[in-house]
Amino acid sequence: MKKLFVALALLAPLFTLAQPVKQTSLVDYINPLMGTDSKYDLSNGNTYPAIALPWGMNFWTPQTGKMGDGWQYTYDAHKINGFKQTHQPSPWMNDYGQFAIMPVTGHLKVSQNGRASWFSHKAETARPYYYSVYLADHDILAEVTPTERTAQFQFTYPKNDSSYVVIDAFDKGSYIKVIPGENKIIGYSTKYARGPLKNFKNYFVIYVDKPITMAHTYSDSTQTDSLELHAKHVMAVIGFKTSHGEKVHLRVSSSFVSIEQAEISLKREQGTDSFNVTEQKAKDVWNKTLNRLTVEGGTVDQTRTFYSCLYRMLFFPNKLYEVDAKNQVIHYSPYTGKTMPGYMFAGTGFWDTFRALYPFLNLVYPSINKEMQMGLVNDYKEGGWLPEWSSPGYSNVMIGNNSASVVADAYLKGGKGYDINTLYEALVHGANNAGPAGTGRTGVEYYNKLGYVPYDVKIDENAARTLEYAYDDFTIYQLGKALNKPASEIEIFKKRSMNYKNLFDPSTGLMRGKNKDGSFETPFNPFKWGDAFTEGNSWHYSWGVFHDIQGLINLMGGKKQFVAKLDSVFTLPPVFDDSYYGEVIHEIREMQIVNMGQYAHGNQPIQHMIYLYNYAGEPWKTQYHARDVMNKLYKATPDGYCGDEDNGQTSAWYVFSAMGFYPVCPAVDQYVLGAPLFKKLTLNLENGKKVIINAPNNSDSNLYVNTMSVNGKPYDLTWLSHTMLNNGAVINYNMSSTPNKLRSTKASAVPYSLSNEK
Repeated sequence: MKKLFVALALLAPLFTLAQPVKQTSLVDYINPLMGTDSKYDLSNGNTYPAIALPWGMNFWTPQTGKMGDGWQYTYDAHKINGFKQTHQPSPWMNDYGQFAIMPVTGHLKVSQNGRASWFSHKAETARPYYYSVYLADHDILAEVTPTERTAQFQFTYPKNDSSYVVIDAFDKGSYIKVIPGENKIIGYSTKYARGPLKNFKNYFVIYVDKPITMAHTYSDSTQTDSLELHAKHVMAVIGFKTSHGEKVHLRVSSSFVSIEQAEISLKREQGTDSFNVTEQKAKDVWNKTLNRLTVEGGTVDQTRTFYSCLYRMLFFPNKLYEVDAKNQVIHYSPYTGKTMPGYMFAGTGFWDTFRALYPFLNLVYPSINKEMQMGLVNDYKEGGWLPEWSSPGYSNVMIGNNSASVVADAYLKGGKGYDINTLYEALVHGANNAGPAGTGRTGVEYYNKLGYVPYDVKIDENAARTLEYAYDDFTIYQLGKALNKPASEIEIFKKRSMNYKNLFDPSTGLMRGKNKDGSFETPFNPFKWGDAFTEGNSWHYSWGVFHDIQGLINLMGGKKQFVAKLDSVFTLPPVFDDSYYGEVIHEIREMQIVNMGQYAHGNQPIQHMIYLYNYAGEPWKTQYHARDVMNKLYKATPDGYCGDEDNGQTSAWYVFSAMGFYPVCPAVDQYVLGAPLFKKLTLNLENGKKVIINAPNNSDSNLYVNTMSVNGKPYDLTWLSHTMLNNGAVINYNMSSTPNKLRSTKASAVPYSLSNEK
């Protein structure tokens, strides 16, 4: 026995070394590969490792897919064919403003397949501010680090007489010029997936810190005799001899305005900084940005998941604007094709992000959302409409007129210093007209006359449109009130916000498509995806009355019946009718396989539904289901999401839920309560105030709120106000392993509903 104690004493230092080291750099909790293990028929996020700064204009990613493939990086791939500049969050939207850089050695092949190299995740490091990978076929270590509009590459070559860099400007019309005397390459790409875009070019400039001893341009894979080429698909190669371990550096910048503007950004954002300095600066920016939210007392996995979700939220929409030589903010206008003054953003779909991503920005990062609102003013002035999906112009993809929510929520939660009256004008215009490429309201002539978009007038997803338009009308009404618009002008929007009632079918207790003559669609299958709804069925969309849950409770026969209906979502089998699509779309499959009944968290329409128990006096069920979803459906792994991540929205659900509340109804000054995930969370507000959320006995089993206080006073409501949080607050929770079924059950505790307005 004595020998055993001696042995343990000798091993003690080893055990000490094996203990986890406290993480002080928040950015290093992040796994940029979260959600990358995805494919067409099953999404675990449909993300890619974005090497970029928060809201940066340009992102970089290793490219495993072929040119033009929206799945530009997938975790199950084995080869990389380039490092691609990208701007788009979604494979379904594809991309715009893209070109690729690839270091190679040996026998030169410039095609994507020819230059591709095997790689392993074991020899890959992915951080938001830095990416490296060993390209086995070329014996090269490739590294990249970003700024907002530029990047630095560091390629470590072997001893070789045949070392190269391939620059691929992609197809659809591109241009490259190699200038060996300046160790410089310039060019542009015109490739985009959604349009049309006027006079669209992504200009780039590349400097290499080693003399170029060989250079060629290529039309597709055919070599030309010129160092300057414009063709459908242009590539270039530069070459040199390298010694063993020699590091070759590239400084890369791009612009939607001009090559000269790309040069300006390069000098401003990099100057003479080394690769390591650029990397450290990028890391510092990430840590400063992430530090708005600090968490304590969770597991390592929970902390990694929290910050990996937050990382994904801090990209979209990304900056389309640039800063010229006179330090003036300018942007390429996708509407006029000209360079215009002021801000502009792109690369987001409001159908997804109005729900939680934009409310999160309004709470945690309001100054960047102010820039985004100023950008929306320019969208309207230059294009005549607010975008619903910017890519970077108008894209006819998803339904709704949810720019109304994005605009109204920003102003109502304190947005100042931009032209809100022009934005209000834009909302009224969009609400009363159908515009190009998904702007305005499809079916508006029916909606404004009948109070719904009919099922039988050949307008797809009609019931979903009706429900979203009704909520959007509510947000316009709210903004109009805040702007002191006359009642005669805004009462129509209040009235239309009740149009959701026109689709409620008392015989089923669900929302149902309605024909032009007032009869309901027949036959009706509440499990049918699509058709009257958007990427969901009636069980998902029937809860889409964000602004008037009390009105919905009344329609369903009262709180008891409402709760029973909510419960049914989880207890029903995951059956479905896919006849509208003719195949099992990935959103259906993602609902089917997670063993949560009809709850389809992988798509946005139902994501708020868990929080609705608060409106009916059973808040402990919100607490249970929110924790269950966080535990089961999120993890900082390649398969860590349960469906499309979608521009930060699905991540925003997690981050809000981990904080313990969720914005069920943007454009209202309330967040509906769940329960916090961590023992402590500190929200460092932009105004210098703090929100401190304490739950010291929080645990996997203690997931229910027993008691709660706000600023030292007992708190029994099921919501927190934005105004109160913005002034700073200390929120203390006493958590329990069993639900407190007496707390927060009074009618006076419930969140806002329009039907309860006096």
